[in-house]
Amino acid sequence: MTSKRFWPIFWTQFFGAMNDNVFKNALVILITYQATSVMGLRPEQMVALCGGLFILPFFLFSAIAGELTDKFPMHQLVRATKILELFIVCIGTIGFCFNMVPLLLLCLFLLGVQSTLFGPVKYSILPELITEDELVKGNAFVEMGTFLAILIGTITGGLLIAGNHGALSVSVTTVIMAIVGVAFSFQVSSIATVDSKRKINFNIFSSTVEIIKISRKTRSVFISILGISWFWFFGATLLSVFPVYVKTGLYGDEHVVTLLLAIFSIGVAIGSVICEKLSHERLELGLVPFGSIGLSLFVLDLYFAGALPSTEVARGVTELLGVKGIYRILFDLMGLSIMSGFFIVPLYTFIQTRSERNERARVVAANNILNALFMVASAGVLVGLYALGLSAIDVFLALFVLNTLVAIYIYTIIPEFLLRFVCFILTRMIYRLKVDGHKHIPQEGPAVLICNHISFVDWLIVASSVKRPVRFVMHYSFTKIPFVSFLLRGAKVIPIAGTKEDPKIMDEAFVKIKETLDEGEIVCIFPEGQITKDGTLSPFRPGIERILADSNVPVIPMTIYGLWGSFFSRKYGHAASELTVIPRRIWSKVIVDIDPAFAGDQVNAKILEEHTLQMLTRKK
Repeated sequence: MTSKRFWPIFWTQFFGAMNDNVFKNALVILITYQATSVMGLRPEQMVALCGGLFILPFFLFSAIAGELTDKFPMHQLVRATKILELFIVCIGTIGFCFNMVPLLLLCLFLLGVQSTLFGPVKYSILPELITEDELVKGNAFVEMGTFLAILIGTITGGLLIAGNHGALSVSVTTVIMAIVGVAFSFQVSSIATVDSKRKINFNIFSSTVEIIKISRKTRSVFISILGISWFWFFGATLLSVFPVYVKTGLYGDEHVVTLLLAIFSIGVAIGSVICEKLSHERLELGLVPFGSIGLSLFVLDLYFAGALPSTEVARGVTELLGVKGIYRILFDLMGLSIMSGFFIVPLYTFIQTRSERNERARVVAANNILNALFMVASAGVLVGLYALGLSAIDVFLALFVLNTLVAIYIYTIIPEFLLRFVCFILTRMIYRLKVDGHKHIPQEGPAVLICNHISFVDWLIVASSVKRPVRFVMHYSFTKIPFVSFLLRGAKVIPIAGTKEDPKIMDEAFVKIKETLDEGEIVCIFPEGQITKDGTLSPFRPGIERILADSNVPVIPMTIYGLWGSFFSRKYGHAASELTVIPRRIWSKVIVDIDPAFAGDQVNAKILEEHTLQMLTRKK
């Protein structure tokens, strides 16, 4: 937040999101309490129209916005969109001061257009401004800022329009915030153009179809986009249920609705920051399943908490806090919103890091289109649930069922998420992982990692220690074990066998290793070829030499220290043979040591074995 690379875009986004919600909520309250009608529409229909007008541009113009972001310098687009926002709210002052609702509706639509144009820039510019190590933190702060801005803007808009000289107060406030946003936008660092020769397709429909196709090129990226879109479906449904739930379940007044909105927004902000702390400067996909499980459990408990005792007079916030059972409900809501932060921050980071630079903005645009589609679908589903006779509390149960089904679907088709979840549990809850030598892992390009073999979870420890995806070479027999085989598929493990066991599998493994290294990926092998039975280092087999003969790539030595004697080692015979070892080793420290790389043409199995032995001796 003190870095010139980050704070200008953060505050530009913050004041933009806050301004949108000040304007929108002030307009909604103006329409509601003045019983305003346009073209014969009732006030409640007008309120629904406001939501539709703001979100419609995301369907219409996101594709074009993505192409513009790729074609023009992003910092210039940031400034242009903020100047556009200032122009729109200046027109809006006329609408507020002269009570011209049709003009205000037009301005709301134009603010939606401005947000649509800014959306791809907001997420595409982050990887250009900050390092990959900072990207999770950057996204966490952006999500925190967005939800706090929504909360502050919504409350501010309502308070201003309801006060004396409400129209003038809203007008002045929106103009001032737009000016502040413009000022911050001119502090954003200059960014080189991604694809200046790109031709913009202004056909709304064909450009949208093209962008959706681009987002589907990498399957895991597209599934992540669907995951983010599901979050907005879940959140939009929840926020739409709040007023009905407060009235019919909590028997509270409109101030209680604001309380629930505040808790939800603050919870997402807190969850985003906690997510960054747990990620330890890396993309931690293991938090996504953690978040989705939390969403299901907390929304289910909201259902079981049920309704509070009825009352003839609607309760205010003070009265509500004195009712038995309310703190369980508030705890569930806070937990649910914190888990939302765990869910979305890694997914946003994932689509940024796994998308090609020259396509990133269009992938973000596709994400915005699908987000908007899912939010509209949530309204339709909610109407359908109410039509079936479900109460607001019953909707919580429906969300639990839907969220659980979505989670099962995502983690079944992309095992990498579940793999990262297992790694997270292992290295954050069962063990305390400490990694020395992160800097020796190259940020890009091929390399071979070699590591001592202490236990059956060594590969999970290595996967948790290295910030880049790692392809492991592992005995083929492990690919036949239920559930383990599922995790191995997520890690894209390369199965191998001994020469006497199956020469064909062995030869295919070395071919696959060469292909993987040629593609610039990292491969990890355990040169001992077996898990130690006495805690000492076994002789290295010559497989590493065959790999280096085919691919002259750097070799990076690693050692794992602290797993000998654990539940997963062979100190007590077969792994997991003595359950009594679990209590003694829970939360014990595991250290991964990474040394500088050797040139591939300067080492052999013996040299690497001796160096690994020296590394292990260093720790004793």
